[in-house]
Amino acid sequence: MSKSTYVFAGTKHDAELERLRMLEAVFDAGTQRALRAGGLCSGSRCLEIGAGAGSIAAWMSETVGPTGRVAAVDINTRFLANLKGTNIDVHEADIRTVDLPPASFDLAHVRFVLIHVSDWRAALEATLKSLKPGGRLILEEPDFSASRALSGPRELPQAFEHVHRAIQAMFEERKMDYAFGARLPTIMQEHRLDDIAIENDAPAVPGGSCFAQMMGMSTYQLREKYLATNLATESDIERYGAFTAERSCWAIYHGTFRAIGTKPRSENVVY
Repeated sequence: MSKSTYVFAGTKHDAELERLRMLEAVFDAGTQRALRAGGLCSGSRCLEIGAGAGSIAAWMSETVGPTGRVAAVDINTRFLANLKGTNIDVHEADIRTVDLPPASFDLAHVRFVLIHVSDWRAALEATLKSLKPGGRLILEEPDFSASRALSGPRELPQAFEHVHRAIQAMFEERKMDYAFGARLPTIMQEHRLDDIAIENDAPAVPGGSCFAQMMGMSTYQLREKYLATNLATESDIERYGAFTAERSCWAIYHGTFRAIGTKPRSENVVY
């Protein structure tokens, strides 16, 4: 993905690292479960695309052990300097152009990346080319169409809905799909993957939870983009922050689709 298309490009270093750490706290357990289901084990050769702050790449490294290998790819590796392990290679690159040997990985994982990429098909096809025949692809993408406020003082859920509409408009203005996760079942089938498994997680959480705090951080970082849609005001942004902190305010912030599929062994399927 180009840096200009990523909605969090240009955010302040410390604030973005804090957001990524909170994202890891919310989603890493589900990701690890999906990776195990996808066959990650000792000796695996793994590709982590959009490595972020590096928690999953580090966990992969420990799991595959000294006989395995992990390639961590991100367009900005500013948070990956502390990745330790003799079996990790860090690449500051776009997956569409990175120099990796084709058909060399047992497993590839992509989390919350394709939703930000206008040319996501090219990114996905490059990922599939990197997999061995029979290799496993694990995709995780959000579906913001699942978002809804469930409870709270009247003015706070109202602000939540205004910010939600701004999120949708921001993605649409960038020619992107804010409900991208819901497309994964179709995408996996269109790319003729085998043994497809899909799950959707859309938890209802209270203000003050890790999920709510993460969304509050995201909204403050993206406030100028949301305000530019003219669908949310400064007051909405502030009240959204209050919503994410108030224990009586429950919401579904977004759903997360996780998809696992196997690259066909047939030579007739070419990516």
